[in-house]
Amino acid sequence: MTSQWRDLLPQAAAASPSDISPAERAGQFDALRSGSFVALASDTGLIAVNGADAASFLHGQLTNDVERLSPAQARLAGYCSAKGRLLATFLMWRDTSPDATIYLAGDAAVQAAVQKRLSMFVLRAKAKLTDGTATHVLLQVGGPAAEAVLARTFAALPAAALAAVHATMGDAPANATSLIRLPEAGTARSLSRFLWSVPVAQALDAWHSLVQADGVVAVDPTLAAWLDVHSGVARVTTATQEQFVPQMINWEVVGGVNFRKGCYPGQEVVARSQYRGTIKRRLHLAHVDGTQSGQPVPGQELVETSDPDQPCGMVVQAAPAPNGGYDVLVELKLAAREADDVRLGAADGPALAFAELPYEIIDPTEMPASSAAAS
Repeated sequence: MTSQWRDLLPQAAAASPSDISPAERAGQFDALRSGSFVALASDTGLIAVNGADAASFLHGQLTNDVERLSPAQARLAGYCSAKGRLLATFLMWRDTSPDATIYLAGDAAVQAAVQKRLSMFVLRAKAKLTDGTATHVLLQVGGPAAEAVLARTFAALPAAALAAVHATMGDAPANATSLIRLPEAGTARSLSRFLWSVPVAQALDAWHSLVQADGVVAVDPTLAAWLDVHSGVARVTTATQEQFVPQMINWEVVGGVNFRKGCYPGQEVVARSQYRGTIKRRLHLAHVDGTQSGQPVPGQELVETSDPDQPCGMVVQAAPAPNGGYDVLVELKLAAREADDVRLGAADGPALAFAELPYEIIDPTEMPASSAAAS
């Protein structure tokens, strides 16, 4: 969480789940599943990219089409090493401010390093990357009561996943605010969920307008992360950088890879994995009971009991679950998922109970060539 956000919204700072009473915890999960909520996106960093060549520069660096990104939509995108391994995953959008800034929202822990790395390749392009958290605060918002508050700022709310709308807060044109509808989150599919990018100068007022609204519950960020896990849209963080080609975490399934765009770092490796049928690992959703060491962490190894000496995958994301234990996104060998006896950390560790993702995974070798090329 940036210092600016902590100073602005001290009451929204991340806390340990153990600091939340059972009654508060239950109320917050009820809001996430079937009510209305607001949570500070304290684990999300934001890179702002400005300049006449911003779109063309990013188009040559990321896995998705940036040049055709319109203000009415957001897109998922990855940033890969030359070996096709993900260094970061982003939700990106373009606002309607005078300089048409493009924003990349990704894991806060990797933001600084990735921003620095991308800046190294700008060279003569007219593009500048800056810390977007210095100008905007990110809130995760959902539910009908929260929508009523959002309607005071936006003429219409985005109706489809990854649709975006924009407005100006206050008198200054630079105070652009954006609202992106996030992908559905599994067991809470009927609940609308948005990412609201609020100018810093208006952040406190926006926060108060939500938490003071009847029916809107302020949710701790550590619990709100449960919705991110159930969306099945993975996030690369420090512990998992350079561990996955995009397909290993279903990034092409959720729309984060465009196979028709031009080159980007690692593009040949990503394309080869897609068209030669070499995808042997995938992202899965699972539940694991509480562990003595606490919450599972990204990068933590998974073991299949029939082959305990060789890790079969790793944790990608984890969040406390409503009824105890943790829900996790895990990257796993397909053979291990088929065997369905996977443990956390060691052969005698907690067992993973697998659940359905909110989307279907189709083997690219079973897709018509035209469909695969268009994904």
